[in-house]
Amino acid sequence: MITLIDYGVGNIFAFQNVYKRLNIPTKIAKTSSELLDAEKLILPGVGSFDYAMSQLNNSGMREKLDELVIEKRVPIIGICVGMQMMGNCSEEGKSDGLGWIDADILKFDENLISHRTKLPHMGWNDVKPVNGNLLFEGLEKDAIFYFLHSFYFKCNNPHESIAVSDYGITFTSAVNYNNIYGIQFHPEKSHQNGEKLLHNFAKL
Repeated sequence: MITLIDYGVGNIFAFQNVYKRLNIPTKIAKTSSELLDAEKLILPGVGSFDYAMSQLNNSGMREKLDELVIEKRVPIIGICVGMQMMGNCSEEGKSDGLGWIDADILKFDENLISHRTKLPHMGWNDVKPVNGNLLFEGLEKDAIFYFLHSFYFKCNNPHESIAVSDYGITFTSAVNYNNIYGIQFHPEKSHQNGEKLLHNFAKL
């Protein structure tokens, strides 16, 4: 069972549709009590860092999520801004992140980007696994995924970076620390590669 955290940010139904095709059951959690029996969690996210953090903090689920993720070590994956929220803080705003992974969220330096349209980083890009993490099992070495972001995740412990991509710089596009996973791209918009990755998460 995959529990989708619905705090008003992110396309919950897109993930539901993927898992429906995979015949993997899901449930939506909008309250703390609906998280109680969670076996695996997905934290989606779109938009600005501060807005997403505010929505999560005001949802009533923050304390229970800390308990499940940090104390009970329930597997969780953060998507896009959901990944960025797992870090310490972001240059995009003033709010503190969840602090589950020792990382800072930085803005891309537009001077290093050769594309005419510099930001956001939008569209398809290679994702290159770096240490054989099971999240990427069965995927091609340079599988492509769909991105939409202007800020990137900088791990303060580089060994927690499990995949990288290039956009002006080489940046972490997937991270793993214990039971905590994060991906900067959108698997729900990435067709077969995204479906395979979400299936892999369900099997962890």
